[in-house]
Amino acid sequence: MPEQFPLHFEFLANQTFNDFFAGENQPIIEQLKQCVQGNGEQKIFLCGKPGQGKSHLLQACCHYAQHNEKQSFYFDLARYARHQAAILQGIDTYDVVCLDNVDAIIGHKRWEQALDELMKCHCEKGHQLILSSMYLPNHLDIKNTQLKEHLNWGLILQLKTLIDTNNIDALIFKADLMGFEISPQVGRFLVIQHQTELHELWDLLEEIDRASLAAKRKLTVPFLKQLFQVTQVAENR
Repeated sequence: MPEQFPLHFEFLANQTFNDFFAGENQPIIEQLKQCVQGNGEQKIFLCGKPGQGKSHLLQACCHYAQHNEKQSFYFDLARYARHQAAILQGIDTYDVVCLDNVDAIIGHKRWEQALDELMKCHCEKGHQLILSSMYLPNHLDIKNTQLKEHLNWGLILQLKTLIDTNNIDALIFKADLMGFEISPQVGRFLVIQHQTELHELWDLLEEIDRASLAAKRKLTVPFLKQLFQVTQVAENR
């Protein structure tokens, strides 16, 4: 028997457009908003590297749809790729459907067929569809020729990588959302010392915030140097 699709999904409260540092990707946010409102493209294919915020933006689209009194659904294909493709049945009734990590099911015959059927039914009803992938549609090894054609139809957007100066602004932005402040000097120090993905900098920021609260110290460069030195010593033991 086909698996029954869950009727609800969990909204991540901190993944709205207001919580996303756009940088040079602000035009993409505007395109997504217009799509959700029904004033833009009916289908958007969003590409980006891991950690650039694809999942965040798809969740944000669902939040935005709810605020515009539209029914929305977010579905992470990577999470359910090992399940039966029939679980996609029925979600074409939602006004806005966001399918994350499309590349996870590419190459699987039944999944490709189910996705193609969903896209056709959903679009015929005039609903909005937003998909995400690490790769552009023409770089995916799609077996289903109709799906390949349909994925290349509509608006294709690619997230831009933030440069170091954007990362500093992003850290200041994130800290403000978390309820504390960091100076540009602290932000620059973190970016230089930790050449890593932005989502990993978010995790680091949370650790630093906890450490500063525990030590009852302000977030300064000297404090961070001391903190990282202590951490390094502990890791080497």
